[in-house]
Amino acid sequence: MAASVAPSPAGLARHDLGARQSILFATMALAAITTLDVVTDGRLGLIFSVGFVLVVVTVPLAVDVRSLLPAGVLPPVLLLVFVGVVAAASPDAVEVSGLPDGTGWFGRTLTGVIDRGVTLMVGHGLALVAVVARIVTDPHHPRRARVARPARRTV
Repeated sequence: MAASVAPSPAGLARHDLGARQSILFATMALAAITTLDVVTDGRLGLIFSVGFVLVVVTVPLAVDVRSLLPAGVLPPVLLLVFVGVVAAASPDAVEVSGLPDGTGWFGRTLTGVIDRGVTLMVGHGLALVAVVARIVTDPHHPRRARVARPARRTV
């Protein structure tokens, strides 16, 4: 009977990822999503945007509470790196209206990141909300440590 009982949240905490593991898994997941998106239609589109938001929201939920800083900083860096890699590997995949044909890697990276500004805002905003929720609900947070108050003296 005891084996059928769900583990407590404290028991689940030992399964949280470290900062390096979460960054590695987020990079691998977004690499797969980016490859899938570029192979299917030849450009970064909706699949990349939705996948990016899901990956950056999942990282703060999977990481250890002590490693939340990298999870909060990761979304802009991840977007910049992946748009840059796609712009270098397949320049035609970064389509932005009004962009001249002779635009180089840096220009395509910059305009690609700017073009995906809403994706970045949504993903980063939700990731930060997840970070705050993890901090607020952490049972081991210093503010939740019960301080024993001295008993009142009655005269």
